Parts: sequence; C-alpha cells; structure tokens
Amino acid sequence: MVRNGEITLADVKRMLRRHWWIPLLTAGLLGAAGFIGTLVLPKKFTSSTVVLVEQPTVPTDIVKPVVNDDLNHRLSSMSEQVLSRSRLQPIIEKLNLYPGERNRGDREDVVNRLRKTIDVELMQPMAGSENKQPPGFHVSVTFGDPYQAQQICTEITSMFMEQNLKRREQQSVATTDFLSQQLDEAKAKLDEQDAKLAEFKRRYIGSLPEEEQTNLSLLNGLNTQLDATTQGISLAEQEKVATETLLSAQESIWKATQTGQQNPETQEQQLAGLQDELTALLSKYTPEYPDVIKLKTQIEEVKKRIEADPGSKVAPTSTQGNLHEPPQLQLLRAKLKEDELNIADLTKRQNQIQEQIRILQGRVQASPMVEQQFKELTRNYQTALDMYNDLLKKRTNSAMATDLEHQQESETFRVLDSPSLPGSPSFPKPWMFIGGGLGGGFALGLGIMYLLAVVDKTMYTEQDVEHCLKMPVLAIIQSIDITPTGIRKLATHSKV
Repeated sequence: MVRNGEITLADVKRMLRRHWWIPLLTAGLLGAAGFIGTLVLPKKFTSSTVVLVEQPTVPTDIVKPVVNDDLNHRLSSMSEQVLSRSRLQPIIEKLNLYPGERNRGDREDVVNRLRKTIDVELMQPMAGSENKQPPGFHVSVTFGDPYQAQQICTEITSMFMEQNLKRREQQSVATTDFLSQQLDEAKAKLDEQDAKLAEFKRRYIGSLPEEEQTNLSLLNGLNTQLDATTQGISLAEQEKVATETLLSAQESIWKATQTGQQNPETQEQQLAGLQDELTALLSKYTPEYPDVIKLKTQIEEVKKRIEADPGSKVAPTSTQGNLHEPPQLQLLRAKLKEDELNIADLTKRQNQIQEQIRILQGRVQASPMVEQQFKELTRNYQTALDMYNDLLKKRTNSAMATDLEHQQESETFRVLDSPSLPGSPSFPKPWMFIGGGLGGGFALGLGIMYLLAVVDKTMYTEQDVEHCLKMPVLAIIQSIDITPTGIRKLATHSKV
C-alpha cells in the first residue's frame, strides 16, 4: 500500500508487474486519436517571405538620414497601419475571402479573422555584429488555401514596402518643411539683431570698444596741439605788444617831425626810446629777428641825423604836413594787423581743439557703458547667427536626404524571396499530433497506475501492518501456493 502518497521502488515494481498494459493501451489509443485528428481537422497552409532592410547607398557620414528611428518602433507603427480595417478590407474583397461571412454582413469579424492569420516577426541581429539593428523581418500568412495564403502574403509584403517608403518620404518632407519654417524665423531674428547692431554703431560711432585706443591716441594728439596752439597765442600776443610799442614810438617821432618840434634833444629822446625798445626786443628775440634788425637800422639813422645837425631845427612846411605816413609806419601797422589776425586764428583753432577734446573725453568716459551694451548686442547677434547657420546646415542636409528618399537611394525594404507557395499544410502536422497522442497517452497510463496504487489498501510489508494496525509484528508466515505441479513460494507474505 502507498503511505502518505510516497511510492517506493518495491511498489513501482509490483505495479509494473500487475498493470504494465495500462500505459501501452492509453498511449496507443491517444496516438490513434491524434492520427485521426490530422485527418479530420481542417488544413492550414503557411506562406512566408523575408524582407531585408538595405542600408543607404550614400554613406551616412556624407548625407545624414532624417529618419533614423528604431526598426522595432517603426515596424510596430507600420503593422498597426497595414493591419488596419481600411487596409485589410480591400484585400478581402480583391481575393474574395470569407464569402459566407461577408454575405452575412460580419465585416468586422472577417477583418479580425484575416488579421489573426498574419504574423510579422523581426529577425535577430547576427551574433558578434556591431550593428544591433535587426537585419529584416519575416512575414507569414496562415490560411486554408495555399494559393490564397501566397496571394495574401504578397499583398501584405507590398503594403509594408509601400508604407515604409511613404512613411520615410512624409517624415523627410515634414522635417524639411519644419526646418525651412524655423530657418525663416531664425533669419528674421538675425536681420532684426543685425539692424539693432547697425543702429547702435551709427548712434555711438566713435565710442565703440574697438575705437577706444584710437580715441585715446587722438586725445593725446589734440592735447599736444592745444599746448602748441596756446604757446603760439602767447607768442603772437607778445609780438603784438612789441609791434604796438614800436608803432607808438614811430608815430610819436613822425608826428613830432611833422609839427616841427623835433630838435637835438628830441632826437636824443627818440634815440633813447629806440634803444629801450631794442633792449626789450632782445630780451625776447634773437639779434637776427626781423623787428630787431629794423629797429637797429632806425637807431643808426637817428644817430646819423644827430651827428649831421646837432643844433638845428627842422621847420616843417605845410607840404610836409600833408605827406602820407612813412613806409615804416605802414609796415608796422600791417604787421600789427597780421598779429591780430594770427591771434584770432589761433584762438579759433584753440576753441576747435578744446571742443574736439571735450567730445573725445565724452566718448572715452562713455566707453564702458557703450562696451557693455555693445557686448550684449553682439552676443545676441552671434547667438542668432549660430542658430541660423545651424538650421541652414540641417535644412540643407534634410533637403538632400529628402531627394535620396524620392530617388529610393536611402534605407529601403527588399524582398529576399517571393512569398512561398506551401506544398504541405502547416497545420495539423501528423508527427506532432501522433507524437503528442503517444506521449499524452503514456503519461495518462502512468497517472492511472498511480491512482490504482493509491487506492490499493492491501498490506504487503511489515511496515504496512504496523502502520495500519498500530501493533508490533510477532511473527511472519510465508504464503504458499499449492499448484498441480508443485509448491511455489510467493513473494508476498501474510502477516500475523
């Protein structure tokens, strides 16, 4: 008997001796049932093909593809579209599939039945390959008629190829249009920043950061010119004072001569005045200075007149009183006028230089503020320029990729072999049904044997007696079978 559900080796041997025919019988029956099932069940035929993903003919480092999504995601999205009702319904009508269900109006049920017959499976990448993208995918269709299975597989494969081409073209065109729109907006922003920068340069011309050193150099030069002009004005004023002094002395001498009051004492006074004036000029100028030379000539003339007539008086006549001024006085007056004009010109020049210095100082003082604003405008302009150049490069690459898509030179699907025409049914497979029946029948027979062993309460061993009666065994008497041919000892025992 079986205790606590545990079967010993002796129990197994005993069951095999008594019930060895049960597993063989159940295996044979279920194997025969599986064979009959292969004859009764409707046949299914599977047509399949392999679609490979061909890489672009133009290297990707030359023209970067726009569509580079994962094949798993792309195939999943395309499967949803290809296996949709709007795409499968034309195939059903074209191949006249499920005519009975269609006549009853079960269109949605017909589409679902056809969808279940289609299977799309990705191929695994080759072991050790650097490219982890699947090299392609399998398309298989299982249908009751082999010819219709082949036709359905052909239609589904064609739709996958068309959908892939259409999807890539649409994404490429959409990407190019989007980049073109972004490029136009970036160009508008770049033009706006360019206009702002040009307006800023026009407004602050001369105060820009690159002109700061030029302004400092010009400022130093103007300061030097201002110093030179100031010195020139000082010298011109000194010359004017000297000319005025000389002109005053000459006018006094000439007027005295004209009124007849010039005498030796007056000539000596004139000589002394001229010598004093000469001393004043020599303190400022060199002996070669023209005014100094003229004054020396006048002193010599006065000395000659004093020596020639020391005591006579010169009585002016009415004719001499009407004479014009001597050339010396005219020259001195012209020289005085020239000095005044020179001083006025130098003063005007000084004012102009001071105004220029004031402007340059204002530019230099405003340089930090202008530089800060200029940097901000330049930074915004450079950002807009970089964005524009980047978008221009991307748009150009996208346009080239779109042309490749139109020319079918990019990544494409290629059918390795045409959909096969199945010669034998893929369901039911005889070896699977018969093998499954034999295996299942043998397992069922073992299960029946186990149940028989569990329900058998016969006591065969000393342990069985102790377990059931809860009493120790005092003696064991062997069971003897008496047959016509003699006495045969049995393997089993009776218990006392």
